[in-house]
Amino acid sequence: MSTKAAAGASVNHLVLNVRDIEVSHRFYTEMMGFEQCGEHASGLRFYRGHATHHHDLALVQVKDPDTVAAPEPWSMAPRRVGVNHIAIAYPDRDAFLTQLRHLKANGVEFLVRGNHGMTHSAYIADPDGYGLEVLYEMPEEVWIGDVNGALNYFEAVPEDRELEDTTDYRRFEAPRPSTG
Repeated sequence: MSTKAAAGASVNHLVLNVRDIEVSHRFYTEMMGFEQCGEHASGLRFYRGHATHHHDLALVQVKDPDTVAAPEPWSMAPRRVGVNHIAIAYPDRDAFLTQLRHLKANGVEFLVRGNHGMTHSAYIADPDGYGLEVLYEMPEEVWIGDVNGALNYFEAVPEDRELEDTTDYRRFEAPRPSTG
């Protein structure tokens, strides 16, 4: 019998193994704006970005942190099996710009700042070297005409304009059929 996966799946939450739960706790609450909403007897700590979610993120400290290698500098290039980066969305452009100013004011380095066809983003790394994409999403009408084109578009934002953003969004239209 042939079967098919159910449609409508989405990522519900993420659990990260960390070297120092206190350092990671401070980063995700003070730098990224998550709220700790629970703690399990096993040591898992639960966090949420929206009061209507039970949790979006959980952190758990590895058993022997002194035996874990220091994090490699993050880059978009795949370097080993595992998570490449985690996208954390802010609800709108104003919240995104507020978050960028907060990160910069607290010494968080922007590894890449750029505009995709469906998001405007800044890439940073957490204390354990996990890559984080801080973003806000463009209105659907900007990218819906050509999702693939929007996914493949990237415009780097110069370092001297990292805290700026434009609403002159590039629009992606459906490819026209070739006449030939």
